Amino acid sequence: MVRKLIKNYERTDLSEVRDRYGFLSGIIGILANFLLFVVKLVTGLIINSIAFIGDAINNLSDATSSIITIIGFKLAGKPADKEHPFGHGRIEYIAGLIVAFFIILVGYELLKSSISRIFNPVEVIFSWPALFVLLLSILIKLWLFLFNRFLAKAIDSQALLATSYDSFTDMIAMGCIGISLVSSLFTKFPLDAYAGIIVAGIILFTGVSLAKETISPLLGEVPDNNLITKIKERILSYEKVAGIHDLIVHSYGPGKYMASIHVELPADQDIIAMHEYIDEIERHVAEELDLLLTIHLDPLNLDSAELSRMQDELGRILEKFPAVLSFHDLRIVGKGEKENLVFDIVIPKGLKKEEKKKLVQDINHEVQKLHPYYNCVITIDENDMLT
Repeated sequence: MVRKLIKNYERTDLSEVRDRYGFLSGIIGILANFLLFVVKLVTGLIINSIAFIGDAINNLSDATSSIITIIGFKLAGKPADKEHPFGHGRIEYIAGLIVAFFIILVGYELLKSSISRIFNPVEVIFSWPALFVLLLSILIKLWLFLFNRFLAKAIDSQALLATSYDSFTDMIAMGCIGISLVSSLFTKFPLDAYAGIIVAGIILFTGVSLAKETISPLLGEVPDNNLITKIKERILSYEKVAGIHDLIVHSYGPGKYMASIHVELPADQDIIAMHEYIDEIERHVAEELDLLLTIHLDPLNLDSAELSRMQDELGRILEKFPAVLSFHDLRIVGKGEKENLVFDIVIPKGLKKEEKKKLVQDINHEVQKLHPYYNCVITIDENDMLT
């Protein structure tokens, strides 16, 4: 289906191809879920099952969600403009958030109806056609789960992956309905109402989970380790690069990244030549990794004997502190008996303000035990960020 209906389906790096994947998922979802809605609603009214009717409404909300998915992918694929210089990719997350709210609303209404049915029970009428419809629905939802998961992996879409697991939870919900339907042959206990509560709980859980998954990238998530590793390795592969630090990656939608990083180059080189060298790195790495890259040049004095000696000594001193992941931007400011040893340290996220203050004091104390005339001026960098 993907090969026949999506032109250039292998070029998932292109926004227009990504849009076609989202459109295909939405159209299939609308057709399948609307069909299930009609069949289940009619069956639920015939056998008088609140759980069946509730699941039919859930299928209608799934069809509505597919429409929102199509609109979301279409808007997210719009190019950058004056008001949105980094594109509209985050609209995909907003569309997912709207879908999540719809799911939560459906779950809430079903929960109210099911609780009411416990206190005002209505007999569920078993029928073989109803059981057949239920089994058919489970098979269709299983196919939708596998289909959307395949599409999600193909374009690395969190929204489509959430859609696939929405179908998976629908399968569980229908299994609960099947239990209540079969049990009506053996008991008059209002198991249907309790099955409705379970279905509502599953729907609510799915809605809340989807909301969290779509809100998270909007607020800013930690960077993908593979992307961070690729950026670092690619820049460090250039011969004149002595070191890198302060890497920050911003996400403006799936597959749309902007990164900034500080690159250390020898201070004894011609400034114009180094600027051109940085421009070359920016251009090549950005094209290779498909992102917008900005590099800040940090000149590093590699010829100073005193600085070179302190580089080695400071490295050995900082090994005593497990919280220090690395250090950079080492320089010596001043002359004579009082000099400032200026450098940055990289630490993991999560340390409290008091812990950071004590860490700086302890490092300064260790340095001054060997070099009393040095006063450490330390800047703390927390580990890489993505927003």
